[in-house]
Amino acid sequence: MKPEIHPETTECTINCVCGATYQTFTVGSEMRVDVCAKCHPFYTGQQTRFIDTAGRVESFRRRYGIKDES
Repeated sequence: MKPEIHPETTECTINCVCGATYQTFTVGSEMRVDVCAKCHPFYTGQQTRFIDTAGRVESFRRRYGIKDES
């Protein structure tokens, strides 16, 4: 690495709206995020079902003979 061209890194606190906090190193001192690994549906396993717009999911299921899972 070339000297004197890289920014100074300092300890940074990342705060999520769910209340989780993380510590890392970056050029800023504080970050606020809307979604993190503790509250994102992909990581929590609480993914919602698709919203059926104009019956498209239902017509797809009828066309291919797929039974409703619920």
